Amino acid sequence: MQILENSLTNEEVDNLKQLALKARSAILHMTTLAASGHPGGSMSTLDMLLTLYKIINVDPTNPKKEDRDIVIVSHGHVSPAVYSTLALNGFFKLDDAVSQFRLAGSIFEGHIEPDVPGVEWATGNLGQGLSAGIGFALAKRVKNLPGNVYVLMGDGEQQKGQLAEARRFAVKYNLTNLIAFVDYNGLQISGKTTNVMPQNIKDNYLSDGWNIIEIDGHNYCEIQQAIIEAQKADKPTVIIANTVMGKSVSFMENKEKYHGSAISEEQLVQALQELGQENKLDYYKKLRNEFIPKVNHSAVPADFTVKRGNNILYDKPNGNREAWGNALADIANLNKNDLPFAVFDCDLAGSVKTDGFAKVLPENFFQGGIMEHNTATIAGAMSKEGVQVFFADFGVFGVDETYNQHRLNDINKTNLKIVTTHVGLDVGEDGKTHQCIDYIGVMRNLYNFKIIIPACPDQTDHIIRYAAGKWGNYLIPMGRSKIASILNENGQKYFDANYNFVYGKADLLRRGSKAAIFATGAVVEFALEVVKKLEAENLDVTLYNLSSPCEIDEEALRCAASTGIIFTYEDHNVNTGIGALIAQKIVDLELKTKLIKFGVTDYQCSGSAKDVFRRAGLDAETVAEKIRKVLAG
Repeated sequence: MQILENSLTNEEVDNLKQLALKARSAILHMTTLAASGHPGGSMSTLDMLLTLYKIINVDPTNPKKEDRDIVIVSHGHVSPAVYSTLALNGFFKLDDAVSQFRLAGSIFEGHIEPDVPGVEWATGNLGQGLSAGIGFALAKRVKNLPGNVYVLMGDGEQQKGQLAEARRFAVKYNLTNLIAFVDYNGLQISGKTTNVMPQNIKDNYLSDGWNIIEIDGHNYCEIQQAIIEAQKADKPTVIIANTVMGKSVSFMENKEKYHGSAISEEQLVQALQELGQENKLDYYKKLRNEFIPKVNHSAVPADFTVKRGNNILYDKPNGNREAWGNALADIANLNKNDLPFAVFDCDLAGSVKTDGFAKVLPENFFQGGIMEHNTATIAGAMSKEGVQVFFADFGVFGVDETYNQHRLNDINKTNLKIVTTHVGLDVGEDGKTHQCIDYIGVMRNLYNFKIIIPACPDQTDHIIRYAAGKWGNYLIPMGRSKIASILNENGQKYFDANYNFVYGKADLLRRGSKAAIFATGAVVEFALEVVKKLEAENLDVTLYNLSSPCEIDEEALRCAASTGIIFTYEDHNVNTGIGALIAQKIVDLELKTKLIKFGVTDYQCSGSAKDVFRRAGLDAETVAEKIRKVLAG
């Protein structure tokens, strides 16, 4: 990247001033036209954006080129400033951004989205942008690519705890290619930041080890010089830019009202006169009325070419988590020279079994500490850049605690593989605070996440090797106990070397005519015991292993329904797990069958997994007896 080592010339400053007038005019036109938006913060952030795009290595004709500099705008509500800057730098037509702002069917939404050329990350959930920037910066490191990552943030969002997590992580991994800006206008929705929630932004960054530069955020020479100095620093840098909300319009300056309120058409006349810009509101109204939405056919990236190696099969009972760790280390070793893999851990490497990977590729193993929110966002952002990323955690932390981060990951169309151990009642002695019994119910809300639940170590190995080659978001949850290999009716391994995992296909483990059972995860082993107990009384039932709960196997369900009665069996919340999903599918397919659900009906106690299942009425003996009574009429 070529950057002049001297200050901007007078001509360059004049050019930026003229661009700023056009951009401020656009900001006011689009927010007034939409009668909503955030003009105040957009006008305080604008000068940093304009100066940045004069310097950085980006190409509007090829916005995703690999060696580009990357800009993340964490306070995504300043979208008017982002759209104006990108348009004035040739990424798209300014008239389109202004006339279509916040218009249904347009890509120019109220908060920035990556469907807009030049936008890297959808934001608006404040406090996550720095974490996302770290993910992009790490991707550059892992892929050995040049370029810097710039993160622009508001001052109000510095109150968020995730930013403290991100600051520490960036310093730990010495991300010198990470440069952050804080738009320090001193105002947020409810008033002065010092009144809403006092904070010392500078000291917070200093205490965490960052390089600090303070500037006038409207002085183009100071902004450019700060960027040059930051690029030379031997640590992450934050540029604290003192700014004025509503800059350049007298009645808007230093008024928190305009943080999230558009000015009226009458006020627009006055504002444009102060800026010396033409009033084009009627022109933009006409364009807005003529807008015809286009269908967005964004291409889905291709799957990865991965050496899957030979399956590891287990002769003795073992944990699914051990099987996942072994498969991961094997795949990483096979592909370390061909495909970038990365793994994120939150102080649980020995429990979630990522320590094997850490030995194979220590430079691609990232220990995030007890900072799950930050780690989940970093992992998601990094995965967008062609890195196959696994984020491992306990279920309650990796799913429940980080749901909002995964929601934003999903909106950003990431490529994240979440592997959570210690789900369901199988956690045992850790008790109800650690029993993640809602992972299906929670993650099924995310439209682009697939869920795969392994039944035993042999199937876990198949699933991990399958997922390692796939593009997209996956959750692979598993318990903690040792499980024996699932056997077929002939006493042989069901998930042997010839088994081929197919997403959405149920595994037929046993055949029967009296009823059918769909089981998932740790209770598949118990379900086999249930079938055996029923067979002893001449009650033959069909048993399916349902590994892909969010895509019900219709053929299997039709066959199960033909018996007249279906049971679902899981150590998940009975209201939101496979029972609920199968019930919905039965309705959708207009099947005639009775459905009885066995699942977790309340928070459970602490104790051995065996005792917890028994107290919850989900042990094999209790379930078999209940099914026996139902079948007896």
